Amino acid sequence: MLNKISELPIETPAFSWKKAVWGQDLKVNEWIQSIHHLNEEEGGKHWDAVMMGVPISRSSISASGASEFPESFRRAWKGFNTYNLDEEVDLRELSVVDVGDVKMHFTDILLSHQNIKDAFHGLTKEFSGSIPVSIGGDHSITAMLVKGWKETYPNEEIGILQFDTHFDLRDLKDHGPTNGTPIRNLIESGTIKGENVFNIGLHGFFNAPSLVECAKEYGVNYITLKKVRKNGVKETVEQALHTLAGKVDRIYLTCDMDVLDIAYAPGVPASTPGGMRTDELFEAVYTAGLHPKVGAMDIVCLDPMRDGVVQPTVKAGTHVFLSFMTGLAMRKK
Repeated sequence: MLNKISELPIETPAFSWKKAVWGQDLKVNEWIQSIHHLNEEEGGKHWDAVMMGVPISRSSISASGASEFPESFRRAWKGFNTYNLDEEVDLRELSVVDVGDVKMHFTDILLSHQNIKDAFHGLTKEFSGSIPVSIGGDHSITAMLVKGWKETYPNEEIGILQFDTHFDLRDLKDHGPTNGTPIRNLIESGTIKGENVFNIGLHGFFNAPSLVECAKEYGVNYITLKKVRKNGVKETVEQALHTLAGKVDRIYLTCDMDVLDIAYAPGVPASTPGGMRTDELFEAVYTAGLHPKVGAMDIVCLDPMRDGVVQPTVKAGTHVFLSFMTGLAMRKK
């Protein structure tokens, strides 16, 4: 019996399609370059932004699979174009490289934290003209990343712009370097000043009075989501950045995905009702991306294992990154 399939002309199968010319319409996975796939010439070029995965979640107070986010984040790129219709800007104008993940120890949290600090210090020295973006991981990584940044720029003041439901000012004596202590860790270690922290988005019944007192004692600036909505997201972020820029040399943006309402972000370990909408967070990080002193960013506390079937939180986290990149692209125009 003849093999009818083999007699068919060799053409593109009916279920296939011709890919657009490379470079004409780009998906994010085609835009971001992996450092492992670069030739020697490309490896030495200037990059506008450098991305690093920080896959740790054993230092989370609540059970968390946030260590899985860097890989889920990378897989989500195929679902996004580089063109932002809202701002009519194409992110292909930026050069972005992914340097991979920080090496983690299976059981030793302190060693893993040291690796994060050393990796970020090395990264910011090697790519001194680039914006580093770290993909966590739980919020404990922020203390280590900022400490690494401070080692790179020891004589400069660093400010923190934080989007979060929580203060992250828990006592290290009780909790150790967890995702509930990064801001206190940075203040008590002398890395930053409390007055140079702006926490935007706190709400509801998720912060104890003792943490409010701690914030006031250290001079931390905090703006509840209720006040943010009264004054406007864009205006609130702009004012915080304006104040910080008058006092510090560099601003670090940390985005805890639990700032979002549980309806928009089921895939976070500490999801809560009453939080931000995704459009509000996208506007906030875009506004931060525009500012010339915002020199580094992280996205933390997103657990893909808790997420819905269609990965709404992973997609939101990816959109946060792209919104920040949009601000950076507009900044460079």
